[in-house]
Amino acid sequence: MPINGSTAARTEPVEVPRGLAGVVVTETELGDVRGYEGFYHYRQYSAVELAQNRSFEDVWHLLFQGELPDAGRSAAFAARTAALRRLPEGVRDALPAIARACAPAGPLAGLRTALSLFGASKGFRPVYDLDEDRRRADALAASAVVPTLLTALHRLGQGLEPVEPRDDLSYAANYLYMLTGSEPDAARARAIEQYLVSTIDHGFNASTFTARVIASTGADVAACLAGAIGALSGPLHGGAPSRALDTLDAIGTRDRIDGWIRERVLAGERIMGFGHPVYRTEDPRSRMLRGIAREFGGPMVDFAVEVERQVEAILAELKPGRELHTNVEFYAGVVMELCGLPREMFTPTFASARVVGWSANVLEQARDSKIIRPAARYVGEAPPVPVPVPAPSAGGAVA
Repeated sequence: MPINGSTAARTEPVEVPRGLAGVVVTETELGDVRGYEGFYHYRQYSAVELAQNRSFEDVWHLLFQGELPDAGRSAAFAARTAALRRLPEGVRDALPAIARACAPAGPLAGLRTALSLFGASKGFRPVYDLDEDRRRADALAASAVVPTLLTALHRLGQGLEPVEPRDDLSYAANYLYMLTGSEPDAARARAIEQYLVSTIDHGFNASTFTARVIASTGADVAACLAGAIGALSGPLHGGAPSRALDTLDAIGTRDRIDGWIRERVLAGERIMGFGHPVYRTEDPRSRMLRGIAREFGGPMVDFAVEVERQVEAILAELKPGRELHTNVEFYAGVVMELCGLPREMFTPTFASARVVGWSANVLEQARDSKIIRPAARYVGEAPPVPVPVPAPSAGGAVA
Protein backbone atom coordinates (compact mmCIF):
# COMPACT_ATOMS: atom_id res chain seq x y z
CA MET A 1 0.00 0.00 0.00
CA PRO A 2 1.46 3.42 -0.93
CA ILE A 3 2.40 5.62 2.00
CA ASN A 4 1.97 8.92 0.15
CA GLY A 5 -1.22 10.25 -1.41
CA SER A 6 -4.61 8.65 -1.66
CA THR A 7 -4.84 4.88 -1.95
CA ALA A 8 -8.18 5.03 -3.76
CA ALA A 9 -8.20 3.67 -7.31
CA ARG A 10 -4.37 3.27 -7.35
CA THR A 11 -2.82 0.24 -8.95
CA GLU A 12 0.46 0.26 -10.83
CA PRO A 13 2.45 3.53 -10.84
CA VAL A 14 2.09 5.59 -14.01
CA GLU A 15 5.31 6.53 -15.79
CA VAL A 16 5.33 10.28 -16.42
CA PRO A 17 7.79 11.76 -18.96
CA ARG A 18 10.32 14.32 -17.76
CA GLY A 19 8.96 17.82 -17.90
CA LEU A 20 5.45 16.43 -18.49
CA ALA A 21 6.31 16.35 -22.22
CA GLY A 22 3.20 15.46 -24.18
CA VAL A 23 1.00 15.07 -21.11
CA VAL A 24 -2.46 16.56 -21.68
CA VAL A 25 -3.51 18.45 -18.54
CA THR A 26 -6.66 20.22 -19.70
CA GLU A 27 -8.71 21.29 -22.72
CA THR A 28 -8.49 24.70 -24.38
CA GLU A 29 -10.24 26.64 -27.12
CA LEU A 30 -7.47 29.22 -27.43
CA GLY A 31 -5.15 27.46 -29.86
CA ASP A 32 -2.82 24.58 -30.54
CA VAL A 33 0.75 23.81 -31.58
CA ARG A 34 1.21 20.95 -34.05
CA GLY A 35 4.89 20.28 -33.72
CA TYR A 36 5.17 17.54 -36.32
CA GLU A 37 3.42 19.71 -38.91
CA GLY A 38 5.26 22.94 -38.14
CA PHE A 39 1.98 24.76 -37.58
CA TYR A 40 0.26 26.61 -34.74
CA HIS A 41 -2.94 28.59 -34.53
CA TYR A 42 -5.05 30.92 -32.40
CA ARG A 43 -8.71 29.84 -32.29
CA GLN A 44 -8.33 27.97 -35.63
CA TYR A 45 -6.58 30.85 -37.46
CA SER A 46 -2.97 30.33 -38.53
CA ALA A 47 -0.88 32.47 -36.19
CA VAL A 48 1.62 33.25 -38.94
CA GLU A 49 -1.13 34.36 -41.32
CA LEU A 50 -2.58 36.53 -38.57
CA ALA A 51 0.85 38.11 -38.07
CA GLN A 52 1.10 38.79 -41.77
CA ASN A 53 -2.40 40.21 -42.24
CA ARG A 54 -3.82 41.51 -38.94
CA SER A 55 -2.96 44.03 -36.27
CA PHE A 56 -1.90 43.12 -32.75
CA GLU A 57 -5.14 44.56 -31.41
CA ASP A 58 -7.22 42.38 -33.75
CA VAL A 59 -5.54 39.22 -32.49
CA TRP A 60 -5.93 40.43 -28.90
CA HIS A 61 -9.65 40.79 -29.63
CA LEU A 62 -9.71 37.27 -31.09
CA LEU A 63 -8.24 35.73 -27.93
CA PHE A 64 -10.32 37.75 -25.47
CA GLN A 65 -13.62 37.98 -27.35
CA GLY A 66 -13.49 34.75 -29.33
CA GLU A 67 -13.67 36.24 -32.83
CA LEU A 68 -11.80 38.48 -35.24
CA PRO A 69 -13.33 41.95 -35.33
CA ASP A 70 -14.67 43.78 -38.36
CA ALA A 71 -13.34 47.26 -39.10
CA GLY A 72 -15.68 49.03 -36.69
CA ARG A 73 -15.10 46.73 -33.76
CA SER A 74 -11.36 46.70 -34.51
CA ALA A 75 -11.18 50.48 -34.16
CA ALA A 76 -13.31 50.46 -31.02
CA PHE A 77 -11.21 47.76 -29.35
CA ALA A 78 -7.96 49.52 -30.28
CA ALA A 79 -9.28 52.75 -28.77
CA ARG A 80 -10.45 50.96 -25.63
CA THR A 81 -7.09 49.30 -24.99
CA ALA A 82 -5.14 52.46 -25.85
CA ALA A 83 -7.09 54.32 -23.16
CA LEU A 84 -5.84 51.81 -20.58
CA ARG A 85 -2.10 52.42 -21.15
CA ARG A 86 -1.58 55.12 -18.52
CA LEU A 87 -0.40 54.32 -15.01
CA PRO A 88 -2.14 55.22 -11.75
CA GLU A 89 -0.29 58.01 -9.97
CA GLY A 90 0.82 55.81 -7.08
CA VAL A 91 2.35 53.23 -9.42
CA ARG A 92 4.07 55.89 -11.53
CA ASP A 93 5.56 57.48 -8.43
CA ALA A 94 6.91 54.14 -7.21
CA LEU A 95 8.65 53.19 -10.46
CA PRO A 96 11.95 55.02 -9.83
CA ALA A 97 12.47 53.07 -6.60
CA ILE A 98 11.53 49.80 -8.28
CA ALA A 99 13.91 50.51 -11.17
CA ARG A 100 16.78 51.26 -8.77
CA ALA A 101 16.18 48.15 -6.70
CA CYS A 102 15.89 45.91 -9.77
CA ALA A 103 18.68 47.51 -11.79
CA PRO A 104 21.03 44.49 -11.64
CA ALA A 105 18.30 42.13 -12.86
CA GLY A 106 16.62 44.41 -15.40
CA PRO A 107 13.09 45.49 -16.35
CA LEU A 108 11.54 42.01 -16.34
CA ALA A 109 12.34 41.60 -12.65
CA GLY A 110 10.93 45.05 -11.97
CA LEU A 111 7.78 44.18 -13.88
CA ARG A 112 6.87 41.48 -11.36
CA THR A 113 6.83 44.05 -8.57
CA ALA A 114 5.28 46.84 -10.60
CA LEU A 115 2.48 44.67 -11.93
CA SER A 116 1.63 43.42 -8.46
CA LEU A 117 1.50 47.04 -7.29
CA PHE A 118 -0.68 47.96 -10.25
CA GLY A 119 -3.14 45.17 -9.44
CA ALA A 120 -3.34 46.26 -5.82
CA SER A 121 -3.80 49.93 -6.75
CA LYS A 122 -6.63 49.04 -9.14
CA GLY A 123 -8.34 46.89 -6.55
CA PHE A 124 -7.99 43.61 -8.41
CA ARG A 125 -9.88 40.89 -6.59
CA PRO A 126 -9.56 37.10 -6.84
CA VAL A 127 -10.93 35.83 -10.14
CA TYR A 128 -12.85 33.26 -8.10
CA ASP A 129 -15.03 36.09 -6.75
CA LEU A 130 -15.60 37.90 -10.06
CA ASP A 131 -17.96 37.51 -12.97
CA GLU A 132 -16.67 37.09 -16.53
CA ASP A 133 -16.93 40.78 -17.43
CA ARG A 134 -14.96 41.92 -14.39
CA ARG A 135 -12.26 39.31 -15.00
CA ARG A 136 -11.93 40.44 -18.60
CA ALA A 137 -11.75 44.09 -17.56
CA ASP A 138 -8.90 43.32 -15.15
CA ALA A 139 -7.09 41.28 -17.78
CA LEU A 140 -7.45 44.07 -20.36
CA ALA A 141 -6.13 46.66 -17.92
CA ALA A 142 -3.13 44.55 -16.93
CA SER A 143 -2.25 43.60 -20.50
CA ALA A 144 -2.52 47.20 -21.72
CA VAL A 145 -0.26 48.60 -19.01
CA VAL A 146 2.61 46.09 -19.30
CA PRO A 147 4.37 47.92 -22.18
CA THR A 148 4.13 51.18 -20.22
CA LEU A 149 5.68 49.56 -17.15
CA LEU A 150 8.45 47.82 -19.09
CA THR A 151 9.54 50.84 -21.09
CA ALA A 152 9.40 53.12 -18.05
CA LEU A 153 11.53 50.73 -16.01
CA HIS A 154 14.05 50.45 -18.84
CA ARG A 155 14.35 54.20 -19.33
CA LEU A 156 14.63 54.86 -15.60
CA GLY A 157 17.39 52.25 -15.45
CA GLN A 158 19.21 54.20 -18.17
CA GLY A 159 18.84 57.49 -16.30
CA LEU A 160 16.09 58.71 -18.66
CA GLU A 161 12.60 59.97 -17.95
CA PRO A 162 9.73 57.64 -18.92
CA VAL A 163 7.76 58.55 -22.02
CA GLU A 164 4.00 58.86 -21.66
CA PRO A 165 1.95 56.58 -23.94
CA ARG A 166 0.08 57.95 -26.94
CA ASP A 167 -3.48 56.96 -27.74
CA ASP A 168 -3.06 57.67 -31.45
CA LEU A 169 -0.39 55.00 -32.00
CA SER A 170 -0.89 51.27 -32.43
CA TYR A 171 0.20 48.88 -29.68
CA ALA A 172 3.50 48.11 -31.40
CA ALA A 173 4.27 51.66 -32.54
CA ASN A 174 3.46 53.01 -29.08
CA TYR A 175 5.74 50.42 -27.50
CA LEU A 176 8.67 51.55 -29.66
CA TYR A 177 7.79 55.20 -29.04
CA MET A 178 7.78 54.77 -25.25
CA LEU A 179 11.04 52.80 -25.45
CA THR A 180 13.03 55.19 -27.62
CA GLY A 181 11.25 58.53 -27.24
CA SER A 182 10.86 58.81 -31.01
CA GLU A 183 7.96 57.79 -33.21
CA PRO A 184 9.14 54.76 -35.22
CA ASP A 185 8.98 54.50 -38.99
CA ALA A 186 6.20 52.33 -40.36
CA ALA A 187 8.45 49.45 -41.47
CA ARG A 188 10.00 48.95 -38.03
CA ALA A 189 6.68 49.33 -36.22
CA ARG A 190 5.12 46.74 -38.51
CA ALA A 191 8.06 44.34 -38.12
CA ILE A 192 7.78 44.48 -34.33
CA GLU A 193 4.00 44.11 -34.58
CA GLN A 194 4.40 40.93 -36.64
CA TYR A 195 6.84 39.56 -34.08
CA LEU A 196 4.46 40.42 -31.23
CA VAL A 197 1.48 38.75 -32.94
CA SER A 198 3.53 35.61 -33.61
CA THR A 199 4.42 35.27 -29.91
CA ILE A 200 1.10 36.09 -28.20
CA ASP A 201 0.42 32.44 -27.39
CA HIS A 202 2.10 29.10 -28.01
CA GLY A 203 0.47 26.17 -26.29
CA PHE A 204 1.10 25.14 -22.71
CA ASN A 205 4.62 26.47 -22.36
CA ALA A 206 6.05 26.88 -18.87
CA SER A 207 4.85 30.45 -18.26
CA THR A 208 1.35 29.84 -19.63
CA PHE A 209 0.98 26.72 -17.51
CA THR A 210 2.20 28.66 -14.49
CA ALA A 211 -0.43 31.35 -15.07
CA ARG A 212 -3.15 28.71 -15.31
CA VAL A 213 -2.03 26.92 -12.14
CA ILE A 214 -2.21 30.19 -10.22
CA ALA A 215 -5.57 31.03 -11.80
CA SER A 216 -6.88 27.65 -10.67
CA THR A 217 -6.38 28.79 -7.07
CA GLY A 218 -8.74 31.71 -7.73
CA ALA A 219 -6.00 34.36 -7.34
CA ASP A 220 -6.30 37.80 -8.92
CA VAL A 221 -5.15 38.51 -12.47
CA ALA A 222 -2.01 40.40 -11.42
CA ALA A 223 -0.87 37.47 -9.27
CA CYS A 224 -1.36 35.06 -12.17
CA LEU A 225 0.64 37.27 -14.53
CA ALA A 226 3.43 37.92 -12.03
CA GLY A 227 3.92 34.17 -11.69
CA ALA A 228 4.03 33.76 -15.45
CA ILE A 229 6.67 36.50 -15.70
CA GLY A 230 8.75 34.65 -13.13
CA ALA A 231 8.62 31.51 -15.27
CA LEU A 232 9.50 33.47 -18.40
CA SER A 233 12.61 34.94 -16.76
CA GLY A 234 14.38 31.59 -16.91
CA PRO A 235 16.99 31.38 -19.71
CA LEU A 236 15.53 28.11 -20.98
CA HIS A 237 12.23 29.84 -21.67
CA GLY A 238 12.31 33.52 -22.56
CA GLY A 239 15.96 34.46 -22.38
CA ALA A 240 17.25 33.11 -25.69
CA PRO A 241 16.84 35.98 -28.23
CA SER A 242 19.75 37.98 -26.88
CA ARG A 243 21.77 34.82 -26.32
CA ALA A 244 21.27 33.84 -29.96
CA LEU A 245 22.74 37.19 -31.01
CA ASP A 246 25.57 36.67 -28.54
CA THR A 247 26.32 33.47 -30.47
CA LEU A 248 26.57 35.41 -33.73
CA ASP A 249 28.90 37.89 -32.04
CA ALA A 250 31.06 35.11 -30.62
CA ILE A 251 31.44 33.45 -34.03
CA GLY A 252 32.28 36.77 -35.59
CA THR A 253 33.16 35.86 -39.18
CA ARG A 254 32.09 33.29 -41.75
CA ASP A 255 35.39 31.41 -41.69
CA ARG A 256 34.90 30.68 -37.96
CA ILE A 257 31.39 29.20 -38.20
CA ASP A 258 32.29 25.56 -38.83
CA GLY A 259 34.99 25.25 -36.18
CA TRP A 260 33.13 27.22 -33.53
CA ILE A 261 29.92 25.21 -33.92
CA ARG A 262 31.60 21.80 -34.17
CA GLU A 263 33.59 22.41 -31.01
CA ARG A 264 30.48 23.20 -28.99
CA VAL A 265 28.29 20.47 -30.41
CA LEU A 266 30.97 17.85 -29.74
CA ALA A 267 31.31 19.22 -26.21
CA GLY A 268 27.58 18.67 -25.67
CA GLU A 269 26.80 22.38 -25.43
CA ARG A 270 23.52 23.82 -26.60
CA ILE A 271 23.51 26.19 -29.57
CA MET A 272 21.13 28.96 -28.53
CA GLY A 273 18.41 29.66 -31.09
CA PHE A 274 18.34 26.09 -32.41
CA GLY A 275 16.00 23.24 -31.52
CA HIS A 276 12.57 23.31 -29.92
CA PRO A 277 10.85 20.93 -27.47
CA VAL A 278 7.72 20.74 -29.65
CA TYR A 279 8.64 21.34 -33.29
CA ARG A 280 10.10 18.48 -35.31
CA THR A 281 10.15 20.63 -38.42
CA GLU A 282 11.14 24.23 -39.04
CA ASP A 283 9.59 26.61 -36.52
CA PRO A 284 7.01 28.58 -38.54
CA ARG A 285 7.76 31.70 -36.49
CA SER A 286 11.41 31.49 -37.44
CA ARG A 287 10.53 31.15 -41.11
CA MET A 288 8.35 34.27 -40.97
CA LEU A 289 10.92 36.31 -39.06
CA ARG A 290 13.67 35.26 -41.46
CA GLY A 291 11.58 36.76 -44.24
CA ILE A 292 11.13 40.00 -42.29
CA ALA A 293 14.87 40.18 -41.61
CA ARG A 294 15.66 39.66 -45.29
CA GLU A 295 13.38 42.56 -46.19
CA PHE A 296 15.64 44.79 -44.09
CA GLY A 297 18.77 43.15 -45.48
CA GLY A 298 22.34 44.00 -44.55
CA PRO A 299 25.52 42.24 -43.39
CA MET A 300 24.07 40.96 -40.11
CA VAL A 301 21.13 39.32 -41.88
CA ASP A 302 23.41 37.71 -44.47
CA PHE A 303 25.66 36.41 -41.69
CA ALA A 304 22.72 35.04 -39.70
CA VAL A 305 21.39 33.19 -42.75
CA GLU A 306 24.81 31.65 -43.38
CA VAL A 307 25.18 30.64 -39.73
CA GLU A 308 21.77 28.99 -39.88
CA ARG A 309 22.74 27.06 -43.02
CA GLN A 310 26.00 25.78 -41.63
CA VAL A 311 24.66 24.99 -38.15
CA GLU A 312 21.82 22.89 -39.56
CA ALA A 313 24.27 21.01 -41.80
CA ILE A 314 26.63 20.33 -38.89
CA LEU A 315 23.80 19.24 -36.58
CA ALA A 316 22.47 16.89 -39.30
CA GLU A 317 25.96 15.39 -39.60
CA LEU A 318 26.77 15.07 -35.90
CA LYS A 319 23.26 14.32 -34.64
CA PRO A 320 21.71 12.22 -37.42
CA GLY A 321 18.04 11.41 -37.07
CA ARG A 322 17.24 14.54 -35.09
CA GLU A 323 15.41 17.49 -36.61
CA LEU A 324 17.16 20.57 -35.28
CA HIS A 325 16.30 23.91 -36.88
CA THR A 326 16.25 27.53 -35.83
CA ASN A 327 13.53 28.42 -33.36
CA VAL A 328 11.74 31.73 -32.94
CA GLU A 329 14.51 33.24 -30.81
CA PHE A 330 17.19 33.11 -33.53
CA TYR A 331 15.63 35.53 -36.02
CA ALA A 332 13.62 37.34 -33.33
CA GLY A 333 16.91 38.67 -32.02
CA VAL A 334 17.99 39.74 -35.49
CA VAL A 335 14.70 41.54 -36.18
CA MET A 336 14.65 43.31 -32.82
CA GLU A 337 18.25 44.44 -33.26
CA LEU A 338 17.42 45.80 -36.72
CA CYS A 339 14.48 47.70 -35.23
CA GLY A 340 16.69 49.39 -32.64
CA LEU A 341 15.73 47.49 -29.49
CA PRO A 342 18.51 47.06 -26.92
CA ARG A 343 19.27 43.44 -26.14
CA GLU A 344 18.26 43.73 -22.50
CA MET A 345 14.75 44.48 -23.78
CA PHE A 346 14.39 41.41 -26.03
CA THR A 347 12.78 39.17 -23.43
CA PRO A 348 10.69 42.02 -21.95
CA THR A 349 9.40 42.70 -25.47
CA PHE A 350 8.41 39.04 -25.73
CA ALA A 351 6.59 39.46 -22.41
CA SER A 352 4.70 42.50 -23.72
CA ALA A 353 3.08 40.21 -26.28
CA ARG A 354 2.77 37.02 -24.26
CA VAL A 355 0.91 38.84 -21.47
CA VAL A 356 -2.14 38.81 -23.75
CA GLY A 357 -1.89 35.04 -24.20
CA TRP A 358 -1.35 34.52 -20.47
CA SER A 359 -4.39 36.64 -19.73
CA ALA A 360 -6.57 34.72 -22.19
CA ASN A 361 -5.49 31.49 -20.51
CA VAL A 362 -6.23 32.95 -17.07
CA LEU A 363 -9.74 33.87 -18.23
CA GLU A 364 -10.31 30.39 -19.62
CA GLN A 365 -8.95 28.66 -16.51
CA ALA A 366 -11.03 30.87 -14.19
CA ARG A 367 -14.20 29.34 -15.64
CA ASP A 368 -13.22 26.02 -14.01
CA SER A 369 -13.38 26.07 -10.21
CA LYS A 370 -11.20 22.96 -9.85
CA ILE A 371 -7.74 23.68 -8.45
CA ILE A 372 -4.79 22.14 -10.32
CA ARG A 373 -3.20 19.80 -7.81
CA PRO A 374 -1.06 17.00 -9.31
CA ALA A 375 0.77 14.36 -7.28
CA ALA A 376 4.43 13.42 -7.02
CA ARG A 377 5.93 9.96 -6.62
CA TYR A 378 8.17 9.73 -3.56
CA VAL A 379 11.54 8.12 -4.39
CA GLY A 380 13.59 8.97 -1.29
CA GLU A 381 14.56 6.85 1.70
CA ALA A 382 11.74 4.82 3.21
CA PRO A 383 10.29 6.44 6.34
CA PRO A 384 10.20 4.55 9.64
CA VAL A 385 7.21 2.39 10.33
CA PRO A 386 4.63 4.56 12.13
CA VAL A 387 4.15 3.78 15.81
CA PRO A 388 0.44 3.58 16.69
CA VAL A 389 -0.69 6.34 19.06
CA PRO A 390 -2.68 4.96 22.01
CA ALA A 391 -6.24 6.20 22.31
CA PRO A 392 -6.90 8.57 25.24
CA SER A 393 -8.13 6.95 28.43
CA ALA A 394 -11.55 7.71 29.85
CA GLY A 395 -10.04 10.43 32.03
CA GLY A 396 -8.56 12.21 29.04
CA ALA A 397 -4.94 11.32 29.84
CA VAL A 398 -2.80 9.19 27.54
CA ALA A 399 -1.63 6.01 29.16
